[in-house]
Amino acid sequence: MSEKVSLTAQNRLIISGLLLSTALIIAIAIFAIFNIQKQLNEGYQNFGQIISKTLAIESVELIKDLPQAKIKNSLMERSHTLLVGHSDIVLIEFRDNNGNLIYSTKENSDSKNKKPSITVSSPLTIAGDNNTYGSVTVGLSGRIISQITSTTRASLLFVFAVAWLVFAFVILINTYLITRELRILQDGVKKISTGEFGYKIEGKDVSSEVEDLFRAFNDMSNRLHLYEEQNIDRIMLERNKFESVLMSIANGVVVCDEDDNVVLINNHAQTLLEVTEEQLLNTKIQNYIDTSENFCFKDKIEQFKDTPLEIIEKKPIEFNINVDNKVIKSIISPMFTRNKDYVGYIIVLIDMTKEAEMDKMRANFISNVSHELRTPVTVLRSYIDTLYNYGNEFDYDTQKEFIGTINQEIIRLQGMVNDILDFSRMESNAPMEKALNSIVEVVETCIKQVEVLAKEHQLTISVHKDDNIPDFLFNYNGIERALTNFMSNAIKYSPDNTTIDVNIKNHTESNEVEVTVTDQGCGIAPEHQKKVFDRFYRVENNTHTVKGTGLGLHLVKTTIEKYHNGKVFVKSEVGKGSTFGFILPVSVEVESEKVM
Repeated sequence: MSEKVSLTAQNRLIISGLLLSTALIIAIAIFAIFNIQKQLNEGYQNFGQIISKTLAIESVELIKDLPQAKIKNSLMERSHTLLVGHSDIVLIEFRDNNGNLIYSTKENSDSKNKKPSITVSSPLTIAGDNNTYGSVTVGLSGRIISQITSTTRASLLFVFAVAWLVFAFVILINTYLITRELRILQDGVKKISTGEFGYKIEGKDVSSEVEDLFRAFNDMSNRLHLYEEQNIDRIMLERNKFESVLMSIANGVVVCDEDDNVVLINNHAQTLLEVTEEQLLNTKIQNYIDTSENFCFKDKIEQFKDTPLEIIEKKPIEFNINVDNKVIKSIISPMFTRNKDYVGYIIVLIDMTKEAEMDKMRANFISNVSHELRTPVTVLRSYIDTLYNYGNEFDYDTQKEFIGTINQEIIRLQGMVNDILDFSRMESNAPMEKALNSIVEVVETCIKQVEVLAKEHQLTISVHKDDNIPDFLFNYNGIERALTNFMSNAIKYSPDNTTIDVNIKNHTESNEVEVTVTDQGCGIAPEHQKKVFDRFYRVENNTHTVKGTGLGLHLVKTTIEKYHNGKVFVKSEVGKGSTFGFILPVSVEVESEKVM
């Protein structure tokens, strides 16, 4: 659809003036052409009359003394001479007093098709004689008058057209000069409206009234510029403070205007949403797609808009989104000015990934511990109840077998309780004292503790150690529990009739001791190796079916790294076994005994 063009009163006045002047010039041109044409026709008529009178006089003088038989030939010769000498004469006729035709040029073949536009007749008389001998008629073609008329008409039309153009040009120039000042002022107002304060209008060749108006405008523009300079620094300082605060907030922040366009996003929000500022800035927040290709904000933004502001202000909308395995808590709150005018909303993004994982781990831990505790308690209750009620009926070997099973379950129960207690103690930063001990002795002690369990699975434990392993400061019980955990896990996951290798290496160049336990079990997938030392984490698959609390390796990591400034590691390949180990710094200084 084309836009309607509205004419101002000034434009309508200019157009009306042009139309009126055009009509007036056309009327004058028509009147002038009509009068000139009339004058030309009258002059041409007189011209024909003169020719006919002259021809009449000449013809009378020519034929007055001639015999009757020669008159026609004489008139014919004279007529032919006139026709040849004057192209505008197309007809000459001579008649007697009775109107009888004496001679006519129509008798010539050259004159038959030429029709006169004007015919003029004159009597044939002799000066001083009142007798009339006849008449002569002269016919003119009008070619000359037609040429003169065309030339005159074209000249007049050209003159009037030039006059109209000059008149129109004068009007347009006058209009331009009149409106130029207004356009200059309009441009200045546009500059001011776009924030270009200080813009000045150059008032050259204008009227005094307009010059005063320009001077007032320039004064106003200069005052606005001074005001802007006084306030721009303060405004920019406040804005920079606001942006700096938002950018430094630990949580992600996305600010949107009332049209849902993102106007600000801090660095942490870019990291959480995995976008750059250019990708999200000035776009609709509803169009953001998470890693699952879902419009995670769209429904909640619609809910936010459908909720009254007084309600949403007191109770912001909270929901979780998932971005690349991250759980992000989102809170949408409205934004208001000091006058309580709604200007948009802000979305606060909080990374809840670790909390969600911890909640899941805690739930799994409680479930696993409850299940693990139930099993030994049930076994103990069953075996003790059986011995209590029917113990006299059993022989010595059966009683010994029952008591052995009860002992194993008590040891198992004690291990789980110790894990829980150790975890609680380490989480509360309880001290762990160090003393000068032998790591080789710790290894031998641990082997003795798991030797019975290894023999049940026909496993061989092979120890390899470097020479001159030094004694150094460490907590004997803590390192013993850590190494026992490595060996117990190796026994649990090793096939029967295989070997478990224990290596003790002395790294003299770095002044460290490395202890590793290598099995030939099922191995651990790469994606699990990074998390096996996390608390409550347990590898659940078809191969790893041995249950536990999920705290053992985490306690090893805490003991080695937190309390001994060491390092734990794992190297494994699925189907080829695993190597768990730790590295301890060798230190014998007394101040190293200080607890972390």
